[in-house]
Amino acid sequence: MPRDKRDIIRLTRSKRQRLGERKQMSEYIHKAHNVSVLLYHYVCPAKYRRVIFDDKVDKVLIQTCKEISKRYDINIMEIGTDGDHVHFLIQSVPMLAPTEIARIIKSITAREIYRLCPQVKKKLWGGNIWSAGYFVATVSEHGNEKQIQNYVRQQGKEYTKMYRSQIKLFD
Repeated sequence: MPRDKRDIIRLTRSKRQRLGERKQMSEYIHKAHNVSVLLYHYVCPAKYRRVIFDDKVDKVLIQTCKEISKRYDINIMEIGTDGDHVHFLIQSVPMLAPTEIARIIKSITAREIYRLCPQVKKKLWGGNIWSAGYFVATVSEHGNEKQIQNYVRQQGKEYTKMYRSQIKLFD
């Protein structure tokens, strides 16, 4: 018999996984004083809407995002590009505000893309890869995780799914 709510959540989740009902990648994040499932859909356009995302830039973006996931409480679940902008499906904790998540991702990825892909500097001027703005929405606001994944896939004619994280069994 479960002793507390956390055990109930774990039992329910593992039961669903055994039955194959839960196919999304998001999981409950257990911290000392909270349990959460916060999913965000971000769209970050390139500065001046320039088409800067090619195979080399995509690889740098993926690798940088993997490193961000290791260092911060940010699980970047899916990344996709459409030439002049990038879609992110992100799971995070309540302690990180959506603006802080955007700042972390945009600043670190910009620094690494400029460092490893100098050809991008020729297409942009002023030292910025990302435009000042971005779009963010909670996934549950307008649909579930699967609907957002499908939406991200259907953006633009040349959408490329670049990355999908794997389920982590152990920390």
